[in-house]
Amino acid sequence: MFLSLAIFVQIIAAALLIIGLMVGNAVVMVYMERKVAGFIQRRPGPYEVGPYGTLQAICESMKLLAKQLYRPGNVDLVLYYLAPIMAFFPVLLLFLPIPFGPFLTPLPVNEGVVLILAFAGLGVLSNLLAGWSSNNKYSLLGAARAVSQTVAYEIPMILALLSVVLLSGSMDLKLITDQQGAWPWEWNVFVQPLAFFIYLVSLVGETNRAPFDLPEAESELTAGFHTEYSGMGFALFFLSEYANMLLVSFVAAVFFLGGYKGPIADGFWWIFVKAYAIMFFMVWIRWTFPRVRFDQLLNINWKWLLPLAILNLWLTAILTKILV
Repeated sequence: MFLSLAIFVQIIAAALLIIGLMVGNAVVMVYMERKVAGFIQRRPGPYEVGPYGTLQAICESMKLLAKQLYRPGNVDLVLYYLAPIMAFFPVLLLFLPIPFGPFLTPLPVNEGVVLILAFAGLGVLSNLLAGWSSNNKYSLLGAARAVSQTVAYEIPMILALLSVVLLSGSMDLKLITDQQGAWPWEWNVFVQPLAFFIYLVSLVGETNRAPFDLPEAESELTAGFHTEYSGMGFALFFLSEYANMLLVSFVAAVFFLGGYKGPIADGFWWIFVKAYAIMFFMVWIRWTFPRVRFDQLLNINWKWLLPLAILNLWLTAILTKILV
């Protein structure tokens, strides 16, 4: 009984810390996204509110908190308000099995990969509910795009992760990290470069980031599945997008980049440096490449990523069997 109570308290404390991490990450990413966009497009970005515009994201967060919640008529009330909640809170569970350090795993489980993959699908369900309940044709089209895109890109992403699972012989994220060394040439990215490339492309599609942001495509859908949301409803979708970006970056760091291991000393700072390097890459390509068409988006997955992921998994299984 006392053990169960201790685990419950540990999960609650970890959830509160993760909420703080998600909110802080959104503030940092809003600032970084605008500054990187400004640099790429040869303009300053935010610079008036606070030193170098550092308080711009905080001011916008306060604006969203104070903004009126506007709800259009003839919506499905239950699903309309449930959708942003489902977009935000399931992400909390996905951070729990991430090993942030040698002794810093919020919820140590042997099947951390299964936990992440099982609850990751709830995000696309929230997009579907938001588009369906909004009584808006643009939102509905955005929801349909989100479902087809996410389902498509989840498959090669899972196959890329399974290649590392076969290589390590475990689904425990800490064990996968511990099997890698501290130096870059000892990481799984040098053993599974194709899987890492497939995962990088898939995570852009999975998080609906440009040039794969077709579910939101403002040029033809105005804002996609969250067109009819304002104030905190929109803010929860906004937070969940950056939280999902951070999550897939953490997973990439654990599976391919050695996790919390680094050349000088192991620690949580390494996994954060690696994760934010990947997030910087995602911001970089957003402001570099134009949006693709939806048929091109699906062709990239079904014609290229999926066959390559199956081939890579097949070769990994054969080589693992031979070496064992």
